[in-house]
Amino acid sequence: MSKRYTLLKKDGKARRGQFETPHGTIQTPVFMNVGTLAAIKGAVSSMDLKEIGCQVELSNTYHLHLRPGDKVVKALGGLHEFMNWDRPILTDSGGFQVFSLAKMRKIKEEGVYFNSHIDGKKIFMGPEESMQIQSNLASTIAMAFDECIENPAPREYVERSVARTTRWLERCKDEMDRLNSQPDTINKEQMLFGINQGGVYEDIRIKHAQEIVKLDLDGYAIGGLAVGETHEEMYRVIDAVVPHLPEDKPIYLMGVGTPNNILEAVERGVDFFDCVLPARNGRHGNVFCGEGKLNLMNAKYELDTRPIDEGCQCPTCKNYTRAYIRHLFKAKEMLAMRLCVLHNLYFYNKLMADIRTAIDGGYFKEFKEKKLIEWQGKA
Repeated sequence: MSKRYTLLKKDGKARRGQFETPHGTIQTPVFMNVGTLAAIKGAVSSMDLKEIGCQVELSNTYHLHLRPGDKVVKALGGLHEFMNWDRPILTDSGGFQVFSLAKMRKIKEEGVYFNSHIDGKKIFMGPEESMQIQSNLASTIAMAFDECIENPAPREYVERSVARTTRWLERCKDEMDRLNSQPDTINKEQMLFGINQGGVYEDIRIKHAQEIVKLDLDGYAIGGLAVGETHEEMYRVIDAVVPHLPEDKPIYLMGVGTPNNILEAVERGVDFFDCVLPARNGRHGNVFCGEGKLNLMNAKYELDTRPIDEGCQCPTCKNYTRAYIRHLFKAKEMLAMRLCVLHNLYFYNKLMADIRTAIDGGYFKEFKEKKLIEWQGKA
């Protein structure tokens, strides 16, 4: 396999790299902007994403399988063509959605049987099905199908689940190799990331990491965090796992993404992040800025003619005031959500650019400490 990830600089354990993909080079550390159904919630277009500095868009295998259907997307040329986005796309495997449908699922060795959250229709998804769906979507990076375990969970169950996830990963790799060799496959260079699981048990996590790196995949993710454990437990798991993952492959912390979490995880060697938080918060008037977080619904912003974040160069802050955006929310105008989501995603993408600059310059630790003081724990 050709070398795709290049480690450009280390500052402590923080890593500055670049990842070559069929759809362009990703500068890391990077935050992936979450577009579950091939769109960012909040009326944000693919053209907007370029303007606010998005490098990677993330879409959801499970949801796109249900609507409009992965075969429909394939018939329309794949996700890139479908949503008019020519930069990298990562698709998750559906494993987390299966986890979230706990009352509607049955896990077997062959895969998972569950019911659609839309109409109750019975669905089966296993490693091969997940790879087939993601191949139809033609994303840049496909995630392996795994079982996401809630925290806390009994050790015996975690051990059995992790062993099954390893077997599933081997099946994912075999199926992806097969799919990438098919003449009708849109993206014959689709990449595969494996997922490390093991709850909060460090020894299980380490053993699993050591097993999955033998498969020589394109990248590795740390999954099953931010699902019930404390931040301290999460950081402890990252500290334990990262040394056992390859230095020449990207490391992705799945679904974790407050600004504080990102700084702490970068300091521990993580490259990729995603989270629905910035878009979800924005849709409810909660915005990130240099002083932490603001709730624009508060009455004190009724006559506030400042932008959300003074000095911010996002399209929202360059053109609109806090008072106007608050009015839009009170009037239930859709523009309110759009402006706040644009700002929050810009804030995250800019944060990652600043992190990369700090690692390049050898001052990441000072940068992190300064940010945490500025935000005062509010972010």
